[in-house]
Amino acid sequence: MRGTSGASLAAAQERFEPVLRSAGADATTLGEQLFVVVTALDGSGALRRSLADPSREGDDKAQVVRTVLAGGFDERVIDLVSGLARSRWSSEADLTDALERLGVDAVLAGAEARQALETVEDELFRLTRALAGQRDVRQALSDPTTEASRRAALVDDLLDGKVDPVTLVLARRATTAPRGRRFVPSLTWFGDVAAERRHRLVASVTSGSVLTAAQEERLGGILERAYGRPVQLNVTVDPAVVGGLRIQVGADVVDSTVLTRLADARRRLAG
Repeated sequence: MRGTSGASLAAAQERFEPVLRSAGADATTLGEQLFVVVTALDGSGALRRSLADPSREGDDKAQVVRTVLAGGFDERVIDLVSGLARSRWSSEADLTDALERLGVDAVLAGAEARQALETVEDELFRLTRALAGQRDVRQALSDPTTEASRRAALVDDLLDGKVDPVTLVLARRATTAPRGRRFVPSLTWFGDVAAERRHRLVASVTSGSVLTAAQEERLGGILERAYGRPVQLNVTVDPAVVGGLRIQVGADVVDSTVLTRLADARRRLAG
């Protein structure tokens, strides 16, 4: 999101954060209600266009929100969606994207209130790693031709009772409402948002062998100094990597593996 849309989301996050803090663990319920709103907007182009129409008065759009959501939603959710409807958006998709992000923030705030945010972040990462070699499962969880309820049932079979309730909420969301993403990328995004709530960057590290605690601490220190903020290391061991490390922080990729250096050398020779 850029321009006015990005500013509108940032302002909404700033206003909504005290609400989430006061809601405590109930913030997760607010997030789930926001997900319902997102799904409704995704399914109704007329409603989506109505709320994002820049030519329509903000109070008029807010009244539409109150009419549609009255009775079935928490007043705090209605206030938030009404406020967003009053804002100006670059496109109608930006409004629903903003609501989804706020929903993720709220669900994670519920875990944070229970001091379980780090657990959720770790479970999301471990789940993405566990699915790396499970092609059939990944496809089943991302298959748009399968009913969403069946995909949700598969997630429940895999995770119910084995992970934090918030991790289950997010995994169910990732499979029932992917919004153009596949299951694993959705989980990765949720994990990034969780890390952001913990005021940390996520560094995905691939190494050919297990790093010692001292090596992880040293690498974390280097990255924290480079980025000027705490960094959460998510380390994956891949025996195919012959020496060196592949480190990705957001869009930044640092690849110092032997295989990459050999590939670079071959390209230079070929040139």
